[in-house]
Amino acid sequence: MKQNRTNTNAFLIHISAFAGLIFPFGQIITPLIAWQTLKDRSPFLDAHGKEAINFNISYTLYVFILTVFVGGLVMGNFFRNLNGLKDFDTIKFNLDFQNIFGFLSVGSIAGIIYLIGIALIIIASLKAKEGESYAYPFTIKFIK
Repeated sequence: MKQNRTNTNAFLIHISAFAGLIFPFGQIITPLIAWQTLKDRSPFLDAHGKEAINFNISYTLYVFILTVFVGGLVMGNFFRNLNGLKDFDTIKFNLDFQNIFGFLSVGSIAGIIYLIGIALIIIASLKAKEGESYAYPFTIKFIK
């Protein structure tokens, strides 16, 4: 019975990352609170909590870097179109194939990263529920 409760708690630590869909940085704060309250109960919960927090911090960092990159592309395209503009009544956006393809490709990459993050959280949650260890790929170990 105790092992089943431990597995359920590890499952909840991982799945609590979906709180990020409700409030900002919930994907980090909620698993951190769950891990802090449960880490002393067993080494299994401590390991899963560290793994969940490390993944969510890494994932947030990757999404932030992608956002800065895309924001730079958007702003660069906007200011390139303002070059030589004398009055602001004639702002034109260049929607040629190259710009549309670039925005769609970067948007597709962002969507794929988002779906991969959701899938990895679900996989880790199910592994924890079964009592198995799981290591997220591409995770920076902030907490060791």
